[in-house]
Amino acid sequence: MLQPFASSESFTIGVELEVQLVNTHDYNLTKATTELLNRVRAETFAGAINPETTEGMIEVSTGVCSNFEQARSELLGLRDTLVRAADFLNVGVCGGGTNFFQNWYDQRSDGRARSEYLMGLYGALYQQFTIFGQHVHVGCADADSALVLLHSLSRYVPHFIALAASSPFVQGSDTRFQCARLNSVAPFPLAGQAPFVTKWSEFEHYFDRMTKTGLVNSLKDFYWDIRPSPGYGTIEVRVMDTPLRVEWAAAIAAYIQALARYVLVDEPLRLSERDYEVYRTNRFMACRFGLEGTCVNPETGQSVMIRDDILATLDAIAPHARALGGEEGLDQIRRTVTDGLSDATWLRRVYGAHHSLHEVVRQQCRIWRGAQA
Repeated sequence: MLQPFASSESFTIGVELEVQLVNTHDYNLTKATTELLNRVRAETFAGAINPETTEGMIEVSTGVCSNFEQARSELLGLRDTLVRAADFLNVGVCGGGTNFFQNWYDQRSDGRARSEYLMGLYGALYQQFTIFGQHVHVGCADADSALVLLHSLSRYVPHFIALAASSPFVQGSDTRFQCARLNSVAPFPLAGQAPFVTKWSEFEHYFDRMTKTGLVNSLKDFYWDIRPSPGYGTIEVRVMDTPLRVEWAAAIAAYIQALARYVLVDEPLRLSERDYEVYRTNRFMACRFGLEGTCVNPETGQSVMIRDDILATLDAIAPHARALGGEEGLDQIRRTVTDGLSDATWLRRVYGAHHSLHEVVRQQCRIWRGAQA
């Protein structure tokens, strides 16, 4: 049975980042999660540091944040705590949506009951799921508002993908995608978008029907791009790669936060199930081309470059960013989009300069800990 939706303060945010743990020899993933967790247990910090899927990755997550500055501050504290522990163990830590060297068939679960269950259920699909993403929770006052917000933010999924894209390389090769990470999510039978319902009572009926498939025990079994999290009283945006810098992760969270207030307060959208007719195409264009991709407005049928759509959206949501204290984060978004230097573009430039993916990951570790690009 689906748990009740817990009310939370509207437009608060929480940020989760799945982070790579690499050795400092060839910068492949290394098995260091358990030792790192033991090392940070005695530390004091806001938020949490937890295991995630395999021993080569770890998750850092903020608490409930009211604005950009709080989210950034907590992420910086989590980053510094993790880096200190990793330095003691001679382990590298970095962002990015994929590790360039890991072979999926080498990956093993972290031993937790849920990881073992998923490994047994999905086999190689789950082994290929050693990828690294940013998730942003947005607080919602009630369950029906959460579903409306979920479908409203789905219009902007190409923005979120393009802004965070940092996974151009997979298993030693340039995929020609800006975000190749989501290609590992697509094969799951419960991936994609949530069903178009805007009433929680209807969603409960849907969930009950899906439990009969044998694949669903909880909402965590849905690998949707955006899904409700009733236990937290939030919706969770899940399409972003983990950025190379925590400051950029906080800026993306501020963009999502301001967008959420805009779509619920100003109500500029006319939601329809037809929105999803172009959803997968728009999503692909963002993954493949990033900011240079195009997306189609499902209401007007007009096609626009994702870069230009983000800039126009920044103008529309500016009053809401001011109300939420997110102006600095949105200023970062505007500068980066205008300059066109995404994380994926930067990674390719570093590779072009050194012709070594090992050097690229070494530079990722430097950037993660605060070095300038």
